[in-house]
Amino acid sequence: MKFRKLILIFVAVLAAGFLLIQLVPYGRAHNNPPVVAEPNWDSPQTRELAQRACFDCHSNETAWPFYTNVAPISWLTQRHVVEGREYLNFSDWNRSQEGDEVEEMGETVLEGEMPLRSFLLTHPEARLTDAERAALAEGLAATAALSPTSGGGDGEAHEEEDD
Repeated sequence: MKFRKLILIFVAVLAAGFLLIQLVPYGRAHNNPPVVAEPNWDSPQTRELAQRACFDCHSNETAWPFYTNVAPISWLTQRHVVEGREYLNFSDWNRSQEGDEVEEMGETVLEGEMPLRSFLLTHPEARLTDAERAALAEGLAATAALSPTSGGGDGEAHEEEDD
């Protein structure tokens, strides 16, 4: 009897904690800024594969399923989207992309680093076959060659000095 009471108290505390974390405002900024500029895709197939496997975190066209409103999943999702858009954003291609992300995006896909495994758990449509992975990697490399980004790729805007 005492054990059952402890379990009920434990479950009540967990439920109360779960309800309380729903009040934290982080993770609810589900905005999709306008699409400013996309790269010059090498083919419609590359864009379709990128849209399927990459756009939710690396574009301004993120789909926000119902569970992205429930903490703590909402926190993780928000962080992934913010970071993904900072590093590489297919919807804001004119801005300087972070680091060497543009040059390495095909390699990252080919090596299986992207899409993230945690993303694939809830987005089975983003799973790529080996042939699709190879086609996307090749297409992203070709797209990067066709569509250089501004600013040299170091994440900072470069200004020319006036003398």
